[in-house]
Amino acid sequence: MKISFHGADRGVTGSCHLVECAGKHVLIDCGLYQGGHELGEENAAPFGFDAATIDYVLLTHAHLDHCGRLPLLVKRGFRGEIITTAATRELARVVMLDSAHLQEEEANWQARKTARRGSEIMPQPLYNTLNALNTQEYFGRTAAYDQPMELATGLRVTFLDAGHILGSASLYLQLEEDSRNRSVAFSGDLGYSGRPLLRDPVPPPKVDAVVMETTYGDSLHKPLLPSVEELYQAIEETFRRGGNVIIPTFALERAQELLYYLREGVETGRLSKSMQVFLDSPMAISATEIFRQYPECFDPEALANFGHGHDPFMLPGLHFIRETSDSIDLNRISGGAVILAGSGMATGGRIRHHLKHNLWRQNSSVIFVGFAAKGTLAREIIDGAKTVHLFGEEIPVKAHIHTINGFSAHADRDELLSWHRRVGAARTFLVHGEEEVMQQFGALLENTQVEMPSLGQSFDL
Repeated sequence: MKISFHGADRGVTGSCHLVECAGKHVLIDCGLYQGGHELGEENAAPFGFDAATIDYVLLTHAHLDHCGRLPLLVKRGFRGEIITTAATRELARVVMLDSAHLQEEEANWQARKTARRGSEIMPQPLYNTLNALNTQEYFGRTAAYDQPMELATGLRVTFLDAGHILGSASLYLQLEEDSRNRSVAFSGDLGYSGRPLLRDPVPPPKVDAVVMETTYGDSLHKPLLPSVEELYQAIEETFRRGGNVIIPTFALERAQELLYYLREGVETGRLSKSMQVFLDSPMAISATEIFRQYPECFDPEALANFGHGHDPFMLPGLHFIRETSDSIDLNRISGGAVILAGSGMATGGRIRHHLKHNLWRQNSSVIFVGFAAKGTLAREIIDGAKTVHLFGEEIPVKAHIHTINGFSAHADRDELLSWHRRVGAARTFLVHGEEEVMQQFGALLENTQVEMPSLGQSFDL
């Protein structure tokens, strides 16, 4: 029985962990690295294991840094079974197809540059749309929350609601080999209590070992209600200046949560009914439609809205922008618009165009509402960059910059500590966090042996 680590090790993206037990190889997530080299060397490198030997993939949720290399896994020989919740299966399909499309576009752009230099070696995407579609064939059984599932003799898994995004799960693994029994929990990405859309995270039973995320292991989030008020104030002040509000947003959960609060702001009179809101993300639009299909995953308050025939994501003045030409037209709007576009870390997608057209404008605002990893454009702006490089130009940063941490889909330090205490593991593997954050969080843990795995490191269970 052993566990090895192949992503999100002393870093925040690329989650990928391997459990070996009773002759079976079980992969927990297979995510894309995101940041300064989002489509570069880290993603194209060998996994650290043979893809063809993997029997099962247990997918915790549909964020790109957890599912984004599944098509590459299939491309390299995986022929096993991918198991996840029904909502995650639907969302992951959208996310992987979007990722494939972006990689094809990037490869084509690089190929044109390469051809102009006279090179005959053409860049290739990490995987293409066909690879992403083929991956769907390997999604097998659907996991239901709180229902143990027998993978094979000596291997059982239970998916538990992680409260992070729709369909997200923590995993409780029960392992048996040579008359030895071990229990291991994987936190996945944890949400935190009191969110408006999703239920609170559910911790697993007591375990021998836990693999735990530490994204915000060194900080506390601002309370939610003051964060909502800060959002409303930023919008009002920007409109008074005559500018636009640009919000880089993650397509899953964050976009839907923002729509929820914008709707509430209009219904309570806190925001103007004439406010024009543009959701400029085909993936976020598709994800919103999927959210509507799984109201049973929602917090009771949000579920009550559905029960009364009320769409919690719809507000007057909301426009869904799917076509590229319509997205380009938004750049002609000089003021009075709220534009939500992906990606949340501004590493690609339409948000970069909106930043190019608004960052230099003193009357506009950019509002960051989620985590920004080191090396990303979002992190540069948050850290106070005076200029940023976009599409071959140096763009001055003159817009008002707001960072509102209360909207994070990740648990903060105290929520993580509380979850860990309830798990009661004798051994704790810290992942999915920046190294200095892990060190601070690990120092707070009691009655457990703390490990901070490096990439490729293996441990006996």
